[in-house]
Amino acid sequence: MTQTMDPTPVSPREPDDADDPQTRMQRWLADFEAGVAARDIDRVVSGFVIDSFWRDLVAFTWNLKTVEGRQEIADMLSDRLDDTDPSGFVTSEPATADGDVVTGFIEFETAIGRGKGLLRLRRDDDGQDRAWTLLTSLRELKGFEEPQRTRRVRGAVHGQSGDTRSWSERRDDEERDLGYQTQPYALIVGGGQGGIALGARLRQLDVPSIVIDTHARPGDQWRQRYKSLCLHDPVWYDHLPYLPFPENWPVFAPKDKIGDWLEFYTRVMEVPYWSSTRCISAAFDDAEGVWTVEVDRDGERVTLRPTQLILATGMSGKPNVPAFPGADVFRGDQHHSSEHPGPDAYVGKKAVVVGSNNSAHDICKALYENGVDVTMVQRSSTHIVKSDSLMELGLGDLYSERAVASGMTTEKADLTFASLPYRIMHEFQIPVYDAIRERDKDFYARLQAAGFDHDWGDDGSGLFMKYLRRGSGYYIDVGAAELVADGSIKLAHGNVDHLTEDAVVLGDGTVLPADAVVYATGYGSMNGWAADLIGQDVADKVGKVWGLGSDTTKDPGPWEGEQRNMWKPTQQENLWFHGGNLHQSRHYSLYLALQIKARYEGLPTPVYGLQEVHHLS
Repeated sequence: MTQTMDPTPVSPREPDDADDPQTRMQRWLADFEAGVAARDIDRVVSGFVIDSFWRDLVAFTWNLKTVEGRQEIADMLSDRLDDTDPSGFVTSEPATADGDVVTGFIEFETAIGRGKGLLRLRRDDDGQDRAWTLLTSLRELKGFEEPQRTRRVRGAVHGQSGDTRSWSERRDDEERDLGYQTQPYALIVGGGQGGIALGARLRQLDVPSIVIDTHARPGDQWRQRYKSLCLHDPVWYDHLPYLPFPENWPVFAPKDKIGDWLEFYTRVMEVPYWSSTRCISAAFDDAEGVWTVEVDRDGERVTLRPTQLILATGMSGKPNVPAFPGADVFRGDQHHSSEHPGPDAYVGKKAVVVGSNNSAHDICKALYENGVDVTMVQRSSTHIVKSDSLMELGLGDLYSERAVASGMTTEKADLTFASLPYRIMHEFQIPVYDAIRERDKDFYARLQAAGFDHDWGDDGSGLFMKYLRRGSGYYIDVGAAELVADGSIKLAHGNVDHLTEDAVVLGDGTVLPADAVVYATGYGSMNGWAADLIGQDVADKVGKVWGLGSDTTKDPGPWEGEQRNMWKPTQQENLWFHGGNLHQSRHYSLYLALQIKARYEGLPTPVYGLQEVHHLS
């Protein structure tokens, strides 16, 4: 899910025909670099419009940080310009124009690395081009580049070598020693797509790391979900680092294919991965700056001493399992949606699914299609968008076969999306969902007639902003909503009051007979895992994970400017959070890996704008 409209306001005034977009972009970059080189912050800041945004991903701030307006930009540069020492700002391809706004991909260097970004210029009231949005992102560290292209390792030994071991023998020896004779610098707890992607990045950066997971095989997190589960995001959005999905991969991958791909990926990318491993406890030694982590590795107790601890347990965090009165007397089966086995055991029976978001719809659809009498209990309003409409209107410009044919690469798409500041993102989502509302008005009329409580988000900005702000409250329709609309999936409203031996009773007294109850009741903050593993004091020190501080439903203010605590330093030294969908796991794993690599190599990493804690989990 992503914003794909070009977020460019159209002005009635057109640029001078003789002043093409590339010239305008080069002129601004040259003036910007001259101001930076002279350390003339006033000159640099004067090149930004009043309502400007600079989003930096590690390159300047060693953080994920958006500064808004001239004063915040000046403050950041005053603190970071000398150390960063940026130079060499150029366009990586010709700039383009839409109305009065010029957009261009850029490249640059800093004292310590090389970066890429995206710049949007807007013609100001005085006729001058000034920066409206600027994205800067660190892509590699000088002297510690990944072994790609001309820097590939040879693999074969040409000539004499004192080491007669084969590639596989060296790998076996490394795996045998890591965690025992040699301690990992980074320990990644959670071996789903996020942990595996980060493990692959750190492997390429030569950072000793281990990914641990409780499941028996990589990919089991997907294989063990209900059998009808498929990705709701299309393949172009979901590539992992280094290895994109093949060109014949399904648009919406079934969960077992994803599971097999993650296992294959782990082996091919040589990610050090401990399966059947449970994290028991973790404690940080402030004096030594090292964690002590106790794990159970398939029955063996192992003590690990990593410097960096990354919780890659998924942005959804811990399952919210309600404790309704009467749950202990209910004679049927009851479980959270994360443990739903599929419909086979319930054929010919009655099921009640508590919840009305993605998992609830998927589970209800599979139950109905396998002969189960199923009722969905809607406790609050839900936003629904049809998959085809989202693909065409919401994703098509960046993540689609059409985008690929037009020259859009995954890297360019990711940079384009990352370049849009969160503060104004909803403004460009609203027209997308207005168009979807009109396109599918008959569909929404049927849902309303069926009594489904539908919403478009607090400000009409739809699905993706709900995802960023709260991580819940939506469903991408692949057929279940039509079954709700026509009554095939029964609909009830209200909160659960209690359970009896054979029914769910709602607050208004409605009795729903049930042989099975599925709690599609969502998840808590990721720092719930930190509380369990390290302690509530550390979880409170870190604060809430995920959300923007938009002051909308389930995303309380104040404004944060970035995702809370994700992929960046936290208030707990050497503790990181990594998660999100496949797109975010791919894109942000790079910045997290570079932050860890820099620390591993002893490079200075002064963090600008460390996030404050405003909310506990």
